Amino acid sequence: MKEDSINALLNPKSIAIVGASATPGKIGYSVIKNLLESKFSGSIYPVNPKDDVILGLQNFKSVSEIPGPVEAAVIVVPAKYVPGVIDDCGKKGVKGLIIITSGFSEVGDIALEDQIVKQARSYGMRILGPNIVGTLTNSTKLNASFAPYLPLPGKASLITQSGALLIAIDAISYTRGVGFEKLISIGNMSDVDFADLITWLDGDPFTSCISLYIEGFKDGRRFIEACKKTNKPVIALKAGVSTHGAAAAASHTGSLAGSSKVYDAAFQQAGTLRATDLNNLFDRTLALSLQPTMKGENMLVLTNGGGVGVLATDAAEKYGVPLKFAPEDVQAELKKHMPDYGSAKNPVDMTGMAGNDWYYKTVKFSYAHSWVDGLVVLYCETAQTNPEEIAKSIHKAISESGVKEKPVTISFVGGERSDKAMRWLVENGIPTYNAPDLAVNAMAALREFHNLREIVNHKAYKSSSNGGVVARKIIAKARKDGRGALTEIESKQVFAAYDLPIAATQLSTSEDEAVALAKKVNFPVVMKIVSPQILHKSDAGGVKVNIKDEAGVRDAFKTIMVNTKNYKAEAEIHGIAVQEMAPWGTETIIGSVNDATFGPTVMFGLGGIFVEVLKDVTFRVAPISESQAAQMLDEIRGAPILNGARGEAPRDKKALADVLCKYAAMIYELQDEIAETDANPVLVYEDGKGVKVVDARIILKSK
Repeated sequence: MKEDSINALLNPKSIAIVGASATPGKIGYSVIKNLLESKFSGSIYPVNPKDDVILGLQNFKSVSEIPGPVEAAVIVVPAKYVPGVIDDCGKKGVKGLIIITSGFSEVGDIALEDQIVKQARSYGMRILGPNIVGTLTNSTKLNASFAPYLPLPGKASLITQSGALLIAIDAISYTRGVGFEKLISIGNMSDVDFADLITWLDGDPFTSCISLYIEGFKDGRRFIEACKKTNKPVIALKAGVSTHGAAAAASHTGSLAGSSKVYDAAFQQAGTLRATDLNNLFDRTLALSLQPTMKGENMLVLTNGGGVGVLATDAAEKYGVPLKFAPEDVQAELKKHMPDYGSAKNPVDMTGMAGNDWYYKTVKFSYAHSWVDGLVVLYCETAQTNPEEIAKSIHKAISESGVKEKPVTISFVGGERSDKAMRWLVENGIPTYNAPDLAVNAMAALREFHNLREIVNHKAYKSSSNGGVVARKIIAKARKDGRGALTEIESKQVFAAYDLPIAATQLSTSEDEAVALAKKVNFPVVMKIVSPQILHKSDAGGVKVNIKDEAGVRDAFKTIMVNTKNYKAEAEIHGIAVQEMAPWGTETIIGSVNDATFGPTVMFGLGGIFVEVLKDVTFRVAPISESQAAQMLDEIRGAPILNGARGEAPRDKKALADVLCKYAAMIYELQDEIAETDANPVLVYEDGKGVKVVDARIILKSK
């Protein structure tokens, strides 16, 4: 039912326009006019209670009066009349509803939106919208929208939450030369969402690439799963990525979890490329809709100008596909097509003397050579050459090479003649740009997508312990006591239940008990206040380290108690924790937040007191695989420290990745209970010597 209904929304054979109008300027008029002008071959049925004929088409008083079958209905009546229209459509057997009408959740009327979804589903119908522009499809000549015309034809399909942006992209497609098979306005996503459409477009023979403009998700995990299953590239431009929730966060992780970082993680785990802005979305869409991925790391740049070659070299390093010198045999062949003062190293500078023949021979050889995984061809317009002839020479070389599974991107820098040549290349299937860095960025996108798909379906770690049983008992006791957070002792007990390597810690309620525990743990020890009201113990003067004897324990006990009372007199004090003084190691932090969109997420970064200042952290949506954990360790700016910087021995990254996996499994299993967590610091020792969780914090969800 789902597949059939979405097919009716995007590829209907018959369509009713409920709220049709004979008055120019009205949306009900524009939709019919656009369907006629786009030459939609299916049946078009205007519906309103007044007119007999609209734009030469017979008008019907209601959907039920239409004599033939109706697959989709475009609804443009005022919001209060929509429920009645849905009943009429449902009884008629309509499969999909394209609700252009506004006045639902976007203005606060959530109840009305929920009502129409419930109604539609009772009849087996799906809703696109409400509050949308409509949907446009080139292959079926369908413009069921109030956008003025179909976009430039192409192989990409775009889904957008912004109706105004869809209309703009419709026009920009012609000026930018980036074509689209479908433009789909998704609006409030009351029913059909990004995941539904991505899944459907994956099976659409006319779509080779899926582009998205996203403002937010209702179910982020559903989006991730849909993207992981698709075989086509998905590119996302996410708007609204300012940090949220930091002021109210109770943990270090909570204050560091900006939506941009979490979305970055989610897109990566979904195997989805991220666009930085609207221009970048167009550039990446063009490349991924026309070219195969770059499967290896060797990119060769051919140029007739040193300047653009240098710019391309800089861009290659910036975008993660740094250039390597070509092998000697490749250089030897390339030197045959350039003067002595040219360079065959990479970038290959054929100099300004390069004409049609040199471009043809160099491109044909390079593109077919096994060392080359991706080819970037640059051309600066010169008085001695004709850009269109250069373009045709390049295209001929690529076509005659016989290579099909290797990408090429091109940049022409010049005037109107170059612009015309670029349009010709795009029309003939080769993504072409007006600046060398854009061509390199496009190739980087092809490489990035290949790398994402290599690891996207690695299985996430799943805990084999019964930690959930132990953890829930501890949490239940805390809730019974009316607490919204676990103590450090309790937090460490939960961590230990999931096999996380915690520093041995026990609770003392008197000086004598603290002394006894210190002797049991062995000196030196650390002592810390344990109070539900004091989460950041250092701020309260509630931590003493490197205590070496009994006198030190007694002095620390008294001092911590005094400091705590001065800091927060009303704080409930459970006692003072006595903990083994773990050996020095590299300080890292592991944490989590329960994100409103994606649920439990795990964070990693360098730890200690400066973590919130440096913000050198990375996130993933839990649970995670071993390869994703390893990626997290390499993503932070401080990664060289873990690898062994300035003569230090490499840290135990394998043990650290294992802890990340277990931690992510823990917060995923306890997502109904835990809001935020921190393990800070987590000390990492030399390779093979493991890690130790020194401090632990768990903030519970409000219930």
